[in-house]
Amino acid sequence: MKLNLDFELTKTDKLLRKFEEIHNFIYANDGLSTQQTLEEFIKILFIKVIDEKKKDKQFYIDEAEFEQIKTSRKSEQLLQRINSLFSSTIKEYSDLFDKGDRIKLSPLSLANTINKLQDFSLINSSNDAKGLAFQKFLSHQEKDGRGQFFTPEPIIDFCVSIIQPKPNETIIDPACGSGGFLNSSFNYILNNNKNVNVEKVVSENLYGLDINKSIARIAKMKLLLEANVETNVKCINSLTDYDEVLLKVKVDKASKGFDIVLTNPPFGTAGKISDKKILSSFDLGYKWKKTNDNEFIKTDKLHTGQVAEILFIERCIDLLKEGGRMGIVLPNGHFENPSLEYLRYYIKQRTKILGIVNLPQETFIPYGTGVKTSLLFVQKDTPNVDRKYPLFFSQIRKIGYQGNKNGSPIYQKDDFGKILRDENKNPLLDEDLSTVIGDYKKFHKAKNIETENSYSIEYNELNGRFDYDYYSPKNRKLIELIEKNNAVRLCDVVEVIKSKSKKLANKNSTVEYVELSDVNTPSLEIINSTEMSVYELPSRASYEIKKGDIITAIAGNSIGSRKHATALVNSEFDGAICTNGFRVLRNFKIDPYYLLYYLKSEYFLNQISMLRTGAAIPNISDNDFKNLLISIPNEKTMKEISKKVKNSFELREKSKSELNSIEYELA
Repeated sequence: MKLNLDFELTKTDKLLRKFEEIHNFIYANDGLSTQQTLEEFIKILFIKVIDEKKKDKQFYIDEAEFEQIKTSRKSEQLLQRINSLFSSTIKEYSDLFDKGDRIKLSPLSLANTINKLQDFSLINSSNDAKGLAFQKFLSHQEKDGRGQFFTPEPIIDFCVSIIQPKPNETIIDPACGSGGFLNSSFNYILNNNKNVNVEKVVSENLYGLDINKSIARIAKMKLLLEANVETNVKCINSLTDYDEVLLKVKVDKASKGFDIVLTNPPFGTAGKISDKKILSSFDLGYKWKKTNDNEFIKTDKLHTGQVAEILFIERCIDLLKEGGRMGIVLPNGHFENPSLEYLRYYIKQRTKILGIVNLPQETFIPYGTGVKTSLLFVQKDTPNVDRKYPLFFSQIRKIGYQGNKNGSPIYQKDDFGKILRDENKNPLLDEDLSTVIGDYKKFHKAKNIETENSYSIEYNELNGRFDYDYYSPKNRKLIELIEKNNAVRLCDVVEVIKSKSKKLANKNSTVEYVELSDVNTPSLEIINSTEMSVYELPSRASYEIKKGDIITAIAGNSIGSRKHATALVNSEFDGAICTNGFRVLRNFKIDPYYLLYYLKSEYFLNQISMLRTGAAIPNISDNDFKNLLISIPNEKTMKEISKKVKNSFELREKSKSELNSIEYELA
C-alpha cells in the first residue's frame, strides 16, 4: 500500500497536539501508568522510524480496518504488520530493546496511534518542529510524575552556557537519562554558530550512556528527531570496565577521550556499589588515608561499598581529553563533608577547578528530591599544569519556579504586581541564572569578581572544602573582624559536655526529654519537655542537663539561622535528658549571660552557617564547634551586656510568677 506522507506538517503545536492526543488516549483506555504509556508511545515512534526506512510500508491503517477494530476490537492483520516492524526495531536497536519485548497496547489504542501518525514523516519533516514538539511533550510528562529521570531544564541550559560547547567538540553524558544535556548542547551549538552541519553534530559529536533501557530510548528518540542519522545513545552501565565502555560507544582509545562531559549522575539512591570487580577498577573504590602534611594517599583496602556518584566523578574525569571540560551536578555533602575530603583532594589533583555554583534548596523538589546540590565545573589537567589560578564561586538564589510538586513558574513583577514581559511579550521568569552566567563571563575576562551572587578566590586559598559559604567574602570579613577583637576559641572559655548520661543505663526509669523543637529561640529558654521511660527514648537522647547550663544546636536545618536553638537551662529542667542535636556548655570562664548573647549574634551564627556540612541534615563537626571564635569585649562592655541579658530573664520569671498568682473565682 502506498502512503502519501505529509512532509509539510511542521508546526510544533500541531505535532505536539498529536503526541498528547495519542498519549492521553492510551492512558485513558489501556489501564497503563503514565510511565508505561510513555514507554509504549516511544516504541511506536521507533517502529515508525524503521518503517520509513523500508520500501514496503507496513505502518498504516485504512478507514475500513480502523472501523472494524472499533467494532470488533480485533486486528490480526494490523498486529502482524506492527509485530513484524517491531522485530526489525529490536534487531536494529538491540542495546535498547530485549528480544522478549512486545507491544502492550490494545488493538484500539494501537489503531488510533497509527491512524494519527501514518500521514506524518518522522524522517523527512522539519527537524525543528518535531524535535521541539517531542521536547515539549516530554516536559509535560515530566511534570506528571516522571521527574526522577530528568534534570531541571534551567539547570541543564545553565551548565551548557558555562561550558560553551563548539561544533567540532565531542560531548558525552555517561548518565544521560532522557538526554537533556545532549539536546541542550545541540541547541546551543545551533544557536551560537553559523552553517552548522546538523547531521555531523548528532552522529559524530553527541554521546549518551544510560543503564536504563526505557530511559535511553527517550534520549535516542530525541536525537533521532533532530537528524535522520545514526545516534550515539547506548544502554550501558558507565561504571563497567573503561575499555569496554569505549568499545561499546565505538570510540577509539587512541582519541584520548572527549572534549566535554556534562552529567547529573544518580545520587540519593538506596544502596552502594559493592561489586569488588567494579570497585577495584577505580582509585575512588579504595580507601584513602590522610598524611601528616594534609595530603591523601590511596590505600590497598577496598571500600565495602561506594556511592555511585563518587565513582562517576572519576569515570567522568577519565572520559575527558587533557584540557577537556566537565560540568557535573553533585550533592552538597561532596563539597563540604569532612569524611569526603579525600574526594576533593582527588579532584584537585586531576583537574583545574573552573567554577563552583551553589543551587537553592528547591531546585530538585519538583523532580522528586529535596537534596541540596551544587554544580562543579572543571578542566582536566594538562602536562605542567599551573596551580596558580583564580576560582569562580557563585550562588543561585532564584531559579524561576517554586519548590513544589509542580514547579510552578515564578515571574518578574513591577511595583504594581504586573508581570514583566520581554520584547516578544513572553513573561520573564524571576531567576538569576542569567546573572550568574554574566558574572562568569566577566570573571573569565578579568580573572577576578565580587558581585551580589559571585566572587573569586585564588587556588592557594582553597583548602579541604569546596562550598560557597565557606569562602564567601561576607563570612571571611566577619572572621577577620572577630579575630581583630580579642577572639578566643569556644573550648577555651567553656567546657563542652559530650558524654552520655548515666541515667540512660536504667531502662525502667522515667526522665524528662528535651528536643530541638522544645526551645523557644527568641527568649533563649526551654519551654517544653516530654516525660518518657528510658526504654522509650529515641537513640539520639544523650546528655543530662543541669541548671545554669547552656545548650545550643549543632544539627538540624535551622543551625546558623535566626531560628538556631540556644537556651539557658533553668531549675524546671534540671536533670532532664537532651538530644545529641545539642551540645551542653558548662563550667564557664566568661560570664554565661554574655555568652548567651554572643551565641545569638550574627558573629556566632554566621560561623555556624559557614562551617556546617551535610546535604540532608546540616550539622557542624565537634572539632569545628569547639574552635568557633568568641569575641571578648572589654570588661565594662561585657558587664553591661551581661546585666541586660540577666535582667531580661529575671523580668520574664517575674512575669510568669505574676501570671501564675492570678486567682479568679467564677460566681
